[in-house]
Amino acid sequence: MDGFIDAIEMVAAIFVGIVAADIFISVLLRYFFSVSIPDGYDFGRLLLGILIFWGIAATSYRGTHITVDLVWGAVGPERQRAIDVFATLVLLFVVTVQTITLFDKVRTTMADNIRTFDLNLPTWPFFAVAWAGDVSAVILIAIRTYRLVFHPEQIASSPTIKPVE
Repeated sequence: MDGFIDAIEMVAAIFVGIVAADIFISVLLRYFFSVSIPDGYDFGRLLLGILIFWGIAATSYRGTHITVDLVWGAVGPERQRAIDVFATLVLLFVVTVQTITLFDKVRTTMADNIRTFDLNLPTWPFFAVAWAGDVSAVILIAIRTYRLVFHPEQIASSPTIKPVE
């Protein structure tokens, strides 16, 4: 299971690199050569959408997304675990609904034959890859929920980010 989780995180990291390279190359070409990549804006926008949904998958399992720990820090370990389980269940519900909605967007984008401006490429494959990231997020959040309820030691043993001193 951890290999699957690592693979999803690797895909998210690859999309970070692709988006960064797209932006860097676009700026370089525009600044030095006064040339733009055909559909550069569309690619950037669509790749950023993909990055966001795969990023949701990567951060949701590790619990490294933005949190507010005011109440959580004031209660004991048993209540902290209950808060974690409740919050993860809410997240699972929200992301599941989002995944269903995004699938409808993929379907309608494909049916409407929406294409990029310059190269006339279909945009639905980009939406489908983003949807796959959202499906991965649902799977990882479900795994996190299962582990929080039945094997909390597996969540606690995952690596944490430590501040640099």
